[in-house]
Amino acid sequence: MRRLFPVTDQTPASPEALADREWSLDELAEAYAYPELGPDAHWLRANMVSTLDGAGQHEGRSQPISGETDMRIFGTLRALADVVVVGAETVRQEGYRPARAREAFAARRAAAGQGPAPVIAVVTASMDLDFTLPLFTSPLVPTLVLTGAAAPPGRVAEAAKAGAEVVVAGEGARVDAARVVRELAARGLRRQLTEGGPRLLGQFVAADALDELCLTISPMLTAGDAQRIAGGPSVTVPHRLAPACVLEEAGFLFTRYRRI
Repeated sequence: MRRLFPVTDQTPASPEALADREWSLDELAEAYAYPELGPDAHWLRANMVSTLDGAGQHEGRSQPISGETDMRIFGTLRALADVVVVGAETVRQEGYRPARAREAFAARRAAAGQGPAPVIAVVTASMDLDFTLPLFTSPLVPTLVLTGAAAPPGRVAEAAKAGAEVVVAGEGARVDAARVVRELAARGLRRQLTEGGPRLLGQFVAADALDELCLTISPMLTAGDAQRIAGGPSVTVPHRLAPACVLEEAGFLFTRYRRI
């Protein structure tokens, strides 16, 4: 891996110095560190992957367009977060499991006042989830389920019985994306990471709740009619972000864009 941006007076100029090498997990953690947050602040970043022709998945899953280094960054971003926010459809499609504690990040998390692993927070209006899965029955830290005030009471009871904590984050049957962020921050989960899917990310974008996008650009073409990384309601004026970092390895570009 090599850094393409930002270029500083510390950036090696020779081709030999710029040659690809595997970055340590500590180097990745420094490169993707959350900004310093004030007492009442929170930060929502998204981590997504897209092909060159804009596909956010292939045959319904993101794994086929990912790569080894992308997965190392995926794990690093999780290890830095207080909470991982994910949509119900992604839980179903990707076979989500509980986050695990990783010894490589234990000291860093302890120094930041974090628990051994991030909380998984599932956003669902319908509560159409399999509450017998390990994500709900045997996580290291209890899974959160964020839903609307009018969610089916039977499903709410089933989630609670499985060990999940149900959080109301919207009126009626809908979930309010901006309220999701606030409800999590109110529980001390201020370093937030969303891994999609496209519908949930689109809701965060429409609500102007997204602070940062970590986007892996995969050197692949898939054609077809796969979803983009964000879908759903359009915004009146496109949101512009500023590039913060670009890394490269084996043709993959690992980019970070931040709110201006």
